[in-house]
Amino acid sequence: MIRIFLAFLLAVWAGFAQAQELSALARFDATASGVKDEAGLTQLRLTISQPVAWRVRVLDNPPRVVIDTREVDWKSVQSLDGQSPNVTGLRAGPFRPGWSRLVLTLARPMAVQAAQMQTDGPVQINLTLGPIDPKRFAELAALPEPLEWALPEPTPLAELPKDRPFVVMLDPGHGGIDPGAERDSITEAELMLTFARELRDVLRGQGVRVELTREEDIFVPLEARISAARAKGASVFVSLHADALAEGEAVGATVYTLSEEASDAASQALAERHDRDDLLAGIDLTEQDDVVAGVLMDMARTETAPRTARLALALETAIKSADLKMHRHARQEAGFSVLKSPDIPSVLVEIGFLSSTADFKRINDKEWRAEMALAIADGLKVWADEDAALRALRNP
Repeated sequence: MIRIFLAFLLAVWAGFAQAQELSALARFDATASGVKDEAGLTQLRLTISQPVAWRVRVLDNPPRVVIDTREVDWKSVQSLDGQSPNVTGLRAGPFRPGWSRLVLTLARPMAVQAAQMQTDGPVQINLTLGPIDPKRFAELAALPEPLEWALPEPTPLAELPKDRPFVVMLDPGHGGIDPGAERDSITEAELMLTFARELRDVLRGQGVRVELTREEDIFVPLEARISAARAKGASVFVSLHADALAEGEAVGATVYTLSEEASDAASQALAERHDRDDLLAGIDLTEQDDVVAGVLMDMARTETAPRTARLALALETAIKSADLKMHRHARQEAGFSVLKSPDIPSVLVEIGFLSSTADFKRINDKEWRAEMALAIADGLKVWADEDAALRALRNP
């Protein structure tokens, strides 16, 4: 029990998102929630509209249980007040970018004896609280946040080596408990992992160093995807998806770059879907307290934006040159958080849409995927050569 809690019950997911205000992507259902006392234990049941990243810990003075969740609208949670004498108050609000915090004030120190998210049926966060020695409670409350919870350290532009090797970070979307879109029992997560491996092999065959954010069907915390790209010295970050979209026409490959304003309604819908599914979690370091780091990141972003635009154009040109189907708006903009890395040119490539029968057939065709992999590899190489030449002109 204590060993589980010492790990802070990073039970399911962790991820940071860009939103500065709650966007109510998951909603709290007070009518299906409650607090009750039974056999000396306090049972907390919180019903929400969909699974989210979450974590739990305790704080002292006064004793509290803190539940951090990935953007939940906790409106009406105070209706649970008074259901147990052991819980003297509940309050909720934004905690840090992309996260909300629910705080339970306790009448006395209590241990988190069990914590789980139920996803079979109504989605519920269930906690069991039990008696604990006050001294032991204070020790648990005094433990620092795990390193996995920390925001990644900024990498100032001045520290980026000018002669670093060309490294491609491929990011197969979704994975593990987050399967993404699904059609005929085939998931976006498994398709993108397969395609990422095939693209990796093509690139490595051309002498390019390639890394993957995940090598198997597992869930990778979002901040870990971005942190991994930076840790591996990635020259470019390519997130791979094959989503499902009911709104409007969604057929063919699409290359997305960053914009605070979506280029159309479909792009906005995808951005909402991706953030809801906790796919993407770039960290906007300008929001940190270090003003100098913020200025450096702004400088890096100013340089990165035109490089990213050229990358998207190179990929579009290569895919069209291979006579592969692209969306009628082949290059689009959206607010995907993963594209907000200030120092790494980043694109999100929807190689097609599982909601399209034609795309679904193409994506499941190994020969078609091989052609798409070659096209993307060609686009990356053209961009890398052009980018290196432009850098040499700027830094003779």
